[in-house]
Amino acid sequence: MTDEATPHAARKDSNPVIKRRRSKIERKTPEQIEKMRRAGAVVADTLAKLRAAAVPGATTRELDALAEASIRGAGAVPSFKGYHGFPASICASVNDVVVHGIPDDTPLRDGDLISIDCGAILDGWHGDSAITVAVGAVSDELAELSRVCEESMYAGIAAAVPGARLTDISHAIEKAIRANAPAGGGQYGIVQDYGGHGIGTEMHQDPHILNYGRPGLGPELLPGVCLAIEPMVTLGKPDTFTMPDEWTVKTTAGGFASHWEHSIAVTADGPVILTRPLD
Repeated sequence: MTDEATPHAARKDSNPVIKRRRSKIERKTPEQIEKMRRAGAVVADTLAKLRAAAVPGATTRELDALAEASIRGAGAVPSFKGYHGFPASICASVNDVVVHGIPDDTPLRDGDLISIDCGAILDGWHGDSAITVAVGAVSDELAELSRVCEESMYAGIAAAVPGARLTDISHAIEKAIRANAPAGGGQYGIVQDYGGHGIGTEMHQDPHILNYGRPGLGPELLPGVCLAIEPMVTLGKPDTFTMPDEWTVKTTAGGFASHWEHSIAVTADGPVILTRPLD
């Protein structure tokens, strides 16, 4: 689940991350990271089930029920359900919904693009991950949007090495997105109001991670730092608004969006993805 960025009024330069309050970034021990791997595996297994179930005719409420059953069946607890009042176990964001979509009874249609964000708590530790799924046969334009977003996430992960600075992740994500362009011209939108975050015994911890910006700024990344890296990319302008339910975030111009996320640990041997199946 995304962390909300500093409000627009507080942004005076292209790197607002350094304008936020001083971060208190936790470092986890190898034993704690292993516990996060187990929580992350619950999320990964659940998302695999949801990917297979996201077919034309299925409803996002059905996907939510499947997710809750999967998480609880693994001995974990859905971290989203009840979080600041959120009513479901997953965020199901369809088409022009960027993040935080609330599951409902509307059937998915052939050609939809759905981003599914899922979190689980196991033994007090959080896992948080998101995928974008093509429902049935989607257009080449939407398939490419999802590919670019996923690729940028992995570029950000690759930048999360000891000795790097926080905005090296941000810059790597932006650079990967800007290396591509929609077939119709223009450029992909990078959502600025939401970003990644630290993660551990709480779902949202310091630091906030922008998906754009200059490199070489912010705190140094040290072994034991655990982060959720999650770009959100749009077709067209990235401006967003929040629906009256106070959760659902849509693109203002109606362009479709993609959202990908992994929780990772910075280690002496490089970044380790925590939200993947156990070996």
